Amino acid sequence: MPVPIGSGPNRRQFLQRAAILAATAPTLGAFLAACSKPAGTQGAGPSLTIAKPDSPVKWPIADDNKPIGDNLPPEKGATLKIYNYADYLSPQAIKGFEDQYGVKIEVSTFNDGDEAITKLRSGVDFDIYNANYTEISRLVTGGLVRPLNHSYIPNITNVWPTFTNPWYDQGWQYTVPYTIYTTGIGWRTDQVPADIGKLSNPYASLWDPTYKDKTAIIDDFHTAMAMVLLKQGITDVNTSSADDLKMVGEQLTALGKATSPKVTITMYSDMPAGQIGLCQMWSGDIINAQSYLPEGVGPEILRYWFPQDGKGLVDNDMLVTLKGGKNPVLAHLFLNHMLDPAVAKENFSAIGYQPPQNSLTAESLVAESFIPENLKNVIVKPEYFDTGYRTLELDTANEDAWRNVWNAFNSGGS
Repeated sequence: MPVPIGSGPNRRQFLQRAAILAATAPTLGAFLAACSKPAGTQGAGPSLTIAKPDSPVKWPIADDNKPIGDNLPPEKGATLKIYNYADYLSPQAIKGFEDQYGVKIEVSTFNDGDEAITKLRSGVDFDIYNANYTEISRLVTGGLVRPLNHSYIPNITNVWPTFTNPWYDQGWQYTVPYTIYTTGIGWRTDQVPADIGKLSNPYASLWDPTYKDKTAIIDDFHTAMAMVLLKQGITDVNTSSADDLKMVGEQLTALGKATSPKVTITMYSDMPAGQIGLCQMWSGDIINAQSYLPEGVGPEILRYWFPQDGKGLVDNDMLVTLKGGKNPVLAHLFLNHMLDPAVAKENFSAIGYQPPQNSLTAESLVAESFIPENLKNVIVKPEYFDTGYRTLELDTANEDAWRNVWNAFNSGGS
């Protein structure tokens, strides 16, 4: 049997509440709009440089925010404060660090990145933040993150080399990788007789009326709409083309009429429960789904498709240390702790989302019964980060256009 994965919803819970947050936080919206004004705009304050795979960025290190010195002792009797998504960090990983250094760890949670950055700007003293690369420009420009002293993080050698010089943080001056994941199609073979992965266009299966009322798409505007673009052969998943977005709206309307998909982030439990048989899905959630299958139903009924040439949606999260934290040495040591192969693997087993560890391969994980053979293709490969498509931060006007299309679909326009 596979190693048990998780015990409840993971960090994706925040998406259920993101719309409420956006509706009730007009000052946040104004802040984000100001941040994305182009350079040279009068009164805009510091402009943001948006990192992209074809436009990598090496961030500056400010004179008043230098890395900590070498060979400093860890803070004694401290409480290390971590700001994270709910259920996105293994309790065992936390306890192991507490026992090793004789400290306490306090985890506070947030619903989405915009909420988190707003709180970080208020002057809180968290030591570590679980960030996404779409936030790095705001974090650095706002002076919220502390640059890293690499001498405390030798375990970086355990992760894929690409993360020692990622396009969003050249030279890993501020970030270490945490989890990696793809977005594809998941299904149950007892409800979906077709081999979705062998179809000429697997994305199109979600429009197949055969599966009406048994499908779902991810409740995240950018991820769901990017899937529509890929279905239509458009690989610019951050497009600002009005024609592209009009087409996406039309496709979403057609999708609603064809299959009435559930819009959710609970695929990891809904699919095992038999409520849905076919859905857009994150790779971490198909791994989590194993834990939610009813007694007597094995993981052999689960399947996942992601383009094996890597030309699909690929993403990663990361850990950063915060300038306002009171325990910078412990913060560095905790990042190093999470990059230890044994700790990273145990964390993987608890949250379902893969770390980019050199020692973890599809073959090794199947051999250890960590995942079944039929889910072997769920494992993210290093080369996917060379060929895959990234959902990047959108400028304010483009994000508004995207959200308008999504809101029309979600409000029943379909």
